[in-house]
Amino acid sequence: MLTKFETKSNRVKGLSFHSKRPWILASLHSGVIQLWDYRMGTLIDRFDEHDGPVRGVHFHKSQPLFVSGGDDYKIKVWNYKLHRCLFTLLGHLDYIRTVQFHHEYPWIVSASDDQTIRIWNWQSRTCISVLTGHNHYVMCASFHPKEDLVVSASLDQTVRVWDIGALRKKTVSPADDILRLSQMNTDLFGGVDAVVKYVLEGHDRGVNWAAFHPSLPLIVSGADDRQVKLWRMNDTKAWEVDTLRGHMNNVSCVMFHAKQDIIVSNSEDRSIRVWDVTKRTGVQTFRREHDRFWILASHPEMNLLAAGHDSGMIVFKLERERPAFAVSGDSLFYTKDRFLRFYEFSAQKDTQVMPIRRPGSTSLNQSPRTLSYSPTENAVLICSDVDGGSYELYFIPKDSIGRGDSLQEAKRGPGGSAVFVARNRFAVLEKSNNQVLVKNLKNEIVKKSALPVAADAIFYAGTGNLLCRAEDRVVIFDLQQRLVLGELQTPFVKYVVWSHDMENVALLSKHAIIIANKKLVHQCTLHETIRVKSGAWDDNGVFIYTTLNHIKYCLPNGDSGIIRTLDVPIYITKVSGNTIFCLDRDGKNRSIVIDATEYIFKLSLLKKRYDHVMSMIRNSQLCGEAVIAYLQQKGFPDVALHFVKDERTRFNLAIESGNIQIAVASATAIDEKDYWYRLGVEALRQGNAGIVEYAYQRTKNFERLSFLYLITGNIEKLSKMMKIAEVKNDVMGQFHNALYLGDVRERVKILENVGHLPLAYITASTHGLQDVAERLAAELGDNVPSLPEGKTASLLMPRAPVMCSGDWPLLRVMKGIFEGGLDNIGKGVADEEDEAADGDWGEELDMVDVDGLQNGDVTAILEDGEEAAENEEEAGWELEDLELPPEADTPRASVNARSSVFVAPTPGMPVSQIWVQRSSLAAEHAAAGNFDTAMRLLSRQLGIKNFAPLRPMFLDLHTGSHSYLRAFSSAPVISLAVERGWNESASPNVRGPPALVFNFSQLEEKLKAGYKATTAGKFTEALRLFISILHTIPLIVVESRREVDEVKELIIIVKEYVLGLQIELKRREIKDDPVRQQELAAYFTHCNLQMPHLRLALQNAMTVCFKAKNLATAANFARRLLETNPTLESQARTARQVLQAAERNMTDSAQLNYDFRNPFVTCGATYVPIYRGQKDVSCPYCSSRFVPSQEGQLCTVCDLAVVGADASGLLCSPSQIR
Repeated sequence: MLTKFETKSNRVKGLSFHSKRPWILASLHSGVIQLWDYRMGTLIDRFDEHDGPVRGVHFHKSQPLFVSGGDDYKIKVWNYKLHRCLFTLLGHLDYIRTVQFHHEYPWIVSASDDQTIRIWNWQSRTCISVLTGHNHYVMCASFHPKEDLVVSASLDQTVRVWDIGALRKKTVSPADDILRLSQMNTDLFGGVDAVVKYVLEGHDRGVNWAAFHPSLPLIVSGADDRQVKLWRMNDTKAWEVDTLRGHMNNVSCVMFHAKQDIIVSNSEDRSIRVWDVTKRTGVQTFRREHDRFWILASHPEMNLLAAGHDSGMIVFKLERERPAFAVSGDSLFYTKDRFLRFYEFSAQKDTQVMPIRRPGSTSLNQSPRTLSYSPTENAVLICSDVDGGSYELYFIPKDSIGRGDSLQEAKRGPGGSAVFVARNRFAVLEKSNNQVLVKNLKNEIVKKSALPVAADAIFYAGTGNLLCRAEDRVVIFDLQQRLVLGELQTPFVKYVVWSHDMENVALLSKHAIIIANKKLVHQCTLHETIRVKSGAWDDNGVFIYTTLNHIKYCLPNGDSGIIRTLDVPIYITKVSGNTIFCLDRDGKNRSIVIDATEYIFKLSLLKKRYDHVMSMIRNSQLCGEAVIAYLQQKGFPDVALHFVKDERTRFNLAIESGNIQIAVASATAIDEKDYWYRLGVEALRQGNAGIVEYAYQRTKNFERLSFLYLITGNIEKLSKMMKIAEVKNDVMGQFHNALYLGDVRERVKILENVGHLPLAYITASTHGLQDVAERLAAELGDNVPSLPEGKTASLLMPRAPVMCSGDWPLLRVMKGIFEGGLDNIGKGVADEEDEAADGDWGEELDMVDVDGLQNGDVTAILEDGEEAAENEEEAGWELEDLELPPEADTPRASVNARSSVFVAPTPGMPVSQIWVQRSSLAAEHAAAGNFDTAMRLLSRQLGIKNFAPLRPMFLDLHTGSHSYLRAFSSAPVISLAVERGWNESASPNVRGPPALVFNFSQLEEKLKAGYKATTAGKFTEALRLFISILHTIPLIVVESRREVDEVKELIIIVKEYVLGLQIELKRREIKDDPVRQQELAAYFTHCNLQMPHLRLALQNAMTVCFKAKNLATAANFARRLLETNPTLESQARTARQVLQAAERNMTDSAQLNYDFRNPFVTCGATYVPIYRGQKDVSCPYCSSRFVPSQEGQLCTVCDLAVVGADASGLLCSPSQIR
């Protein structure tokens, strides 16, 4: 049983499939009717007008209607398109059990607990017949699919068959007058429309269901006596044929399967049973844990069943319908109806090859699942689920193709899946112990191989290789070397499709497609809501696949789309050009011609085959929003431009691709303020002052125009603007223009005119216009404003612009592949170069006219611009301004027409990228600015996890390996890489490694300073120096192997000092624990220090212990101190005195955790001794040792690495890599 869809809901009492759409109606005990899409798994609609349980529901075959009957005695007819109930049929006096539409006439039959069956006409909305005769509840009633019969089942223990021929004759209006007369008689004197033809008695309890066979004169019934009975009928009588026993409780529903010779029944014993009609035996049983079954429904066209139970329903299939097939070159081998068949693609010829055996057992799903073919040996392997999974090996006799009658005894064996892995070898999966048996064609085991994953299926993956499928991954396994060649995490894979060259593979799961290469390196994943069914690769490397209702494509980059819709599912076998060859569910070969233009177009764009793209644009009807959106999204707005007719879309695309000419044309056609404004912004960005001016003129945007003239230095136009402002009586605009022009007299005049005399006076006198100032002072009289004392006035004059005139100079570049070709679709050959649309558009545009303002005729302006362009081809480009130095005179490369055109050089690879690619030294990655990879390298090599202390050094390395040049103020700063060991004779194209700011000699200096601070007793300062050495070493690079050894030696020396100093500082902190003080002083003497420092440590420990009355321990330190031959007499004297004192009384007042006879190292975190033989863990970088509980913690000595982490070791020299 293959479950296709399940729902969770209230108890389901009625079910009905739609004949065309993937829909099912479920009526519930709660009174709700649900409409589900079982393919998508979604609830489409719900109808809840019934009061109480709805026990019957049925879709009309062709109209958008369904009917329902419930415990509220009502029959309702609904229109699912209008989402409402159209009308209610009233007449029954008790619960309604079932309702059904007639397949041809406008009738509904209903069965009810009022012991009657009624037939209704849903067009006239009347009851046309009442069938009485049952003397208990009528549990179901249904029309015969072809004849004028109704079958009903009742709790009176009978099944009745009714003849409704008279009713049909009455509906089909009689043409003959005599007939019409007799018809009237029957109506008047109560003729009977429906008569009981047979009463079938045989059940001992109430009958719950009865159903006709779709084509044979058979009836099946199920009852509360737990039996399913089979009845046969002829024209005169009906009789019981057989009884099927097996259900443990009341049988709820029973029916014949439309496609196979089986009966399906379900029951309150929580099971669905399948019975063989011919052998009359049980074939299979499906059980649920807790849910009783109530109803069954079968799809009118497809091989689908549905069953309703206490907590929902299931839609299921009894058997797989996918034919097993294998493609080999131009031929296809497949199985159909227990025959092996052969199909030739080129000739489209189908022949039967040979019969394959019938399965011995009667259970379902025994048909072949997979088929594998070896072309050289002409052998076929067929796998099926017979006996829990088995295979059969057949040899195809060369002469038998075409005859297909010779029965051959196959070689067979057990195994979940079997595939050919070489010419004469095949592999069989043995699931029980997870191994693969490789067998020869005599079916003898040649070798066994254990599999690397718990596989439940194997597929071919090239000669000698297997693709093994586990629950959540697939692996490619080489049977010869027993190696895993590739592994990929995937959802559960059902089918595997290899491309023709075996370079790529598509892994198909239920709702996803994963594309990977032959080493299982992931390329892309596609998710589908509707189940994926099959797929094949076309000749261009595009994967074509089918879902239940579409044929779709998947490009190598993961873009996908729909090619066409399907009515019924198909299984693709081969894609050749624009023909798809496939098998349908009946095992018939079909070929479907598709339109591949869309995906070939996208593929050509993806592969940058622009010549293909061009020819496709020219020749095909590739229009549509989708293609335009695709081109825009993929960064080809200029191509999309050539598809679009809509001016607004054209404008947007033109702006996006920077095509000012088209944008102007579109803006002119649209002529809306917003579009002119956006055109102005884009033209300004490109420095095309002429078009900016034109756009501002169109929108009468005078403020922006004035400012544009100011920055382009167009004084003449500015004074025109001032006149316009005067005409328009725009005082503010006038004043601004005067200010931009630096025209002081004009400004004074404007201020005077509007009555701002004090301002006018100040302006005149500060700018030295004495005559005007005097005249204004006279007018002002006593109110003359005073000028500030002791201030020197500066002129408020606009700067002269850097570049006067129109547009920015442009470089000539080669036309894009698309521009040349596309602009001239239909014009013939492309002109080699664009005309330079000249800058000063509308130069002669006289903007002032008698009636105020003339905005200028667009066409005039455009023509004017074009003329200028023709007369002076290079006008707006200003090419002669380019004064090149002599060495830039490049030789002509070829005689090609385009060779004279400037091509901007392609940017090279940044030096930092070269550094990163060449090196696996963390310091060089940090210098290149690639901190991420530097951190990864340090983590891998030294187990470093805490990068906070290294951050400033990373930044120093990065800034130190680059120099920065400021070219001029408006250009960005240019960064230059500084290389290590550069000299003038080096080749300019060979890049050296980066210069680094840290070197080994600096560390040696720091070490000496650390020693000095230790001697002076400045322990905190010394500790800081030693730790900074530890933090710098990971970012040091040295040249020779000898220096590498020195660096490693330095780590050990510094580590000992850091540990010793930390212990000593810790001891000084402790005031109230004399025992711990002594222990720490003792441990300090066991760090590997320089001799002077060791003597000081011993003297310190001796003093501490002597004061604490631990004389024996103090004597030991004194002895060790004397053994070092101290150079200072005072040290030696003190030691000898301590020894003498101790010899009188060789005792310790307190027990210490310290045994000097037993060698030990000190734990860097807890400061306790780890004696020889005890377990410990170490830091992968500084090699300090720790007690095992510290594993996974940060090392307290170097503060960088994680204790116990895996690391490959210090890498600080290129010589280590060579």
